[in-house]
Amino acid sequence: MKKTLIIIAVLLVLIILPLFGTYNSIVALNQDTSAKWSQVEGQYQRRMDLIPNLVATVKGAANFEQTTLTAVVDARAKATQVTVDPTKLDADSIAKYQAAQSELSAALGKLLAITENYPKLTATENFKDLQSQIEGTENRIAVARKDFGDSVQVYNTKVTQFPGNIVAKLFGFVPKSYFKADLGAAAAPTVAF
Repeated sequence: MKKTLIIIAVLLVLIILPLFGTYNSIVALNQDTSAKWSQVEGQYQRRMDLIPNLVATVKGAANFEQTTLTAVVDARAKATQVTVDPTKLDADSIAKYQAAQSELSAALGKLLAITENYPKLTATENFKDLQSQIEGTENRIAVARKDFGDSVQVYNTKVTQFPGNIVAKLFGFVPKSYFKADLGAAAAPTVAF
Protein backbone atom coordinates (compact mmCIF):
# COMPACT_ATOMS: atom_id res chain seq x y z
CA MET A 1 0.00 0.00 0.00
CA LYS A 2 2.82 2.39 0.90
CA LYS A 3 4.61 1.60 -2.38
CA THR A 4 1.43 2.34 -4.33
CA LEU A 5 1.06 5.74 -2.64
CA ILE A 6 4.71 6.57 -3.37
CA ILE A 7 4.29 5.56 -7.03
CA ILE A 8 1.13 7.67 -7.31
CA ALA A 9 2.87 10.63 -5.66
CA VAL A 10 5.86 10.35 -8.00
CA LEU A 11 3.57 10.13 -11.05
CA LEU A 12 1.64 13.18 -9.90
CA VAL A 13 4.87 15.14 -9.44
CA LEU A 14 6.07 14.06 -12.89
CA ILE A 15 2.79 15.25 -14.40
CA ILE A 16 2.28 18.45 -12.40
CA LEU A 17 5.82 19.90 -12.57
CA PRO A 18 5.86 20.16 -16.38
CA LEU A 19 2.42 21.80 -16.24
CA PHE A 20 3.79 24.49 -13.92
CA GLY A 21 6.66 25.09 -16.32
CA THR A 22 4.27 25.30 -19.27
CA TYR A 23 1.98 27.68 -17.38
CA ASN A 24 4.90 29.93 -16.43
CA SER A 25 6.22 30.03 -19.98
CA ILE A 26 2.77 30.96 -21.32
CA VAL A 27 2.53 33.76 -18.76
CA ALA A 28 5.98 35.04 -19.76
CA LEU A 29 5.10 34.95 -23.47
CA ASN A 30 1.79 36.70 -22.77
CA GLN A 31 3.68 39.46 -20.94
CA ASP A 32 6.16 39.75 -23.81
CA THR A 33 3.31 40.16 -26.28
CA SER A 34 1.76 42.88 -24.12
CA ALA A 35 5.12 44.65 -23.87
CA LYS A 36 5.60 44.49 -27.64
CA TRP A 37 2.08 45.87 -28.14
CA SER A 38 3.01 48.72 -25.81
CA GLN A 39 5.99 49.49 -28.07
CA VAL A 40 3.67 49.61 -31.10
CA GLU A 41 1.37 52.03 -29.31
CA GLY A 42 4.34 54.08 -28.14
CA GLN A 43 5.60 54.58 -31.68
CA TYR A 44 2.15 55.54 -32.95
CA GLN A 45 1.87 57.96 -30.03
CA ARG A 46 5.24 59.47 -30.97
CA ARG A 47 3.91 60.12 -34.46
CA MET A 48 0.73 61.68 -33.07
CA ASP A 49 2.80 63.93 -30.82
CA LEU A 50 4.76 65.22 -33.82
CA ILE A 51 1.68 66.03 -35.92
CA PRO A 52 0.56 69.23 -34.10
CA ASN A 53 4.03 70.72 -34.64
CA LEU A 54 4.00 69.71 -38.29
CA VAL A 55 0.52 71.17 -38.82
CA ALA A 56 1.51 74.41 -37.08
CA THR A 57 4.62 74.70 -39.26
CA VAL A 58 2.67 74.01 -42.45
CA LYS A 59 -0.11 76.44 -41.47
CA GLY A 60 2.42 79.21 -41.75
CA ALA A 61 2.71 78.63 -45.51
CA ALA A 62 0.64 81.11 -47.48
CA ASN A 63 -2.46 79.72 -49.21
CA PHE A 64 -1.91 76.20 -47.93
CA GLU A 65 -4.84 73.83 -48.52
CA GLN A 66 -6.91 74.09 -45.34
CA THR A 67 -8.87 70.92 -46.15
CA THR A 68 -5.65 68.89 -46.05
CA LEU A 69 -4.72 70.29 -42.65
CA THR A 70 -8.23 69.64 -41.35
CA ALA A 71 -8.09 66.04 -42.61
CA VAL A 72 -4.83 65.45 -40.72
CA VAL A 73 -6.17 66.98 -37.50
CA ASP A 74 -9.44 65.00 -37.75
CA ALA A 75 -7.62 61.72 -38.49
CA ARG A 76 -5.31 62.32 -35.53
CA ALA A 77 -8.30 62.93 -33.27
CA LYS A 78 -9.95 59.69 -34.43
CA ALA A 79 -6.73 57.73 -33.98
CA THR A 80 -6.35 58.91 -30.39
CA GLN A 81 -9.84 57.65 -29.56
CA VAL A 82 -9.13 54.03 -30.58
CA THR A 83 -7.35 52.02 -27.92
CA VAL A 84 -6.70 48.32 -27.49
CA ASP A 85 -6.55 46.40 -24.23
CA PRO A 86 -3.21 44.52 -24.39
CA THR A 87 -4.80 41.56 -22.59
CA LYS A 88 -7.38 41.24 -25.40
CA LEU A 89 -5.43 41.47 -28.64
CA ASP A 90 -8.19 40.04 -30.80
CA ALA A 91 -8.65 40.53 -34.54
CA ASP A 92 -11.50 43.05 -34.22
CA SER A 93 -9.65 45.32 -31.77
CA ILE A 94 -6.47 45.32 -33.84
CA ALA A 95 -8.44 45.93 -37.06
CA LYS A 96 -10.15 49.01 -35.56
CA TYR A 97 -6.84 50.34 -34.27
CA GLN A 98 -5.14 49.69 -37.58
CA ALA A 99 -7.96 51.36 -39.55
CA ALA A 100 -7.66 54.55 -37.48
CA GLN A 101 -3.88 54.57 -37.85
CA SER A 102 -4.13 53.92 -41.60
CA GLU A 103 -6.49 56.86 -42.01
CA LEU A 104 -3.98 59.04 -40.20
CA SER A 105 -1.12 57.69 -42.33
CA ALA A 106 -3.04 58.50 -45.52
CA ALA A 107 -3.85 62.05 -44.39
CA LEU A 108 -0.27 62.62 -43.27
CA GLY A 109 1.08 61.23 -46.56
CA LYS A 110 -1.15 63.59 -48.53
CA LEU A 111 -0.01 66.52 -46.39
CA LEU A 112 3.67 65.73 -46.96
CA ALA A 113 3.11 65.24 -50.69
CA ILE A 114 1.31 68.57 -51.08
CA THR A 115 4.02 70.45 -49.17
CA GLU A 116 6.36 69.83 -52.11
CA ASN A 117 4.40 72.55 -53.93
CA TYR A 118 5.65 75.06 -51.35
CA PRO A 119 9.42 75.52 -51.78
CA LYS A 120 9.55 78.20 -49.10
CA LEU A 121 8.03 75.76 -46.59
CA THR A 122 10.18 72.78 -47.56
CA ALA A 123 13.31 74.93 -47.26
CA THR A 124 12.73 75.74 -43.56
CA GLU A 125 14.83 73.84 -41.04
CA ASN A 126 11.87 73.27 -38.73
CA PHE A 127 9.85 71.59 -41.47
CA LYS A 128 12.82 69.49 -42.62
CA ASP A 129 13.43 68.36 -39.03
CA LEU A 130 9.78 67.45 -38.47
CA GLN A 131 9.59 65.62 -41.78
CA SER A 132 12.73 63.66 -40.88
CA GLN A 133 11.34 62.80 -37.44
CA ILE A 134 8.08 61.57 -38.94
CA GLU A 135 9.93 59.43 -41.49
CA GLY A 136 12.04 57.96 -38.70
CA THR A 137 8.94 57.30 -36.64
CA GLU A 138 7.31 55.47 -39.55
CA ASN A 139 10.37 53.20 -39.63
CA ARG A 140 10.13 52.67 -35.87
CA ILE A 141 6.46 51.78 -36.25
CA ALA A 142 7.34 49.15 -38.86
CA VAL A 143 9.99 47.64 -36.57
CA ALA A 144 7.65 47.66 -33.55
CA ARG A 145 4.89 45.99 -35.58
CA LYS A 146 7.33 43.31 -36.78
CA ASP A 147 8.54 42.66 -33.22
CA PHE A 148 4.91 42.43 -32.07
CA GLY A 149 4.12 39.94 -34.85
CA ASP A 150 7.13 37.82 -33.92
CA SER A 151 6.04 37.82 -30.27
CA VAL A 152 2.47 36.86 -31.19
CA GLN A 153 3.79 33.99 -33.31
CA VAL A 154 5.81 32.54 -30.42
CA TYR A 155 2.91 32.98 -27.99
CA ASN A 156 0.34 31.49 -30.37
CA THR A 157 2.59 28.51 -31.06
CA LYS A 158 2.92 27.85 -27.32
CA VAL A 159 -0.82 28.03 -26.61
CA THR A 160 -1.79 25.84 -29.56
CA GLN A 161 0.85 23.09 -29.29
CA PHE A 162 0.60 20.18 -26.88
CA PRO A 163 0.81 20.36 -23.82
CA GLY A 164 0.54 24.16 -23.89
CA ASN A 165 -2.91 23.98 -25.45
CA ILE A 166 -4.21 22.05 -22.43
CA VAL A 167 -2.72 24.50 -19.94
CA ALA A 168 -3.90 27.47 -22.04
CA LYS A 169 -7.44 26.13 -22.13
CA LEU A 170 -7.43 25.48 -18.37
CA PHE A 171 -6.32 29.03 -17.56
CA GLY A 172 -8.12 30.97 -20.32
CA PHE A 173 -5.18 31.85 -22.55
CA VAL A 174 -6.30 32.32 -26.15
CA PRO A 175 -4.33 32.99 -29.35
CA LYS A 176 -3.72 36.66 -30.16
CA SER A 177 -4.21 38.39 -33.50
CA TYR A 178 -1.65 39.88 -35.84
CA PHE A 179 -1.69 43.14 -37.77
CA LYS A 180 -2.97 42.55 -41.26
CA ALA A 181 -1.95 44.41 -44.42
CA ASP A 182 -4.21 47.30 -45.32
CA LEU A 183 -6.75 46.65 -48.04
CA GLY A 184 -5.13 47.20 -51.41
CA ALA A 185 -1.60 47.05 -49.98
CA ALA A 186 -0.71 44.17 -52.30
CA ALA A 187 -1.63 46.14 -55.43
CA ALA A 188 1.12 48.14 -57.09
CA PRO A 189 0.52 51.90 -56.89
CA THR A 190 -0.34 53.76 -60.06
CA VAL A 191 2.22 56.34 -61.03
CA ALA A 192 1.16 59.02 -63.49
CA PHE A 193 3.37 61.76 -64.92
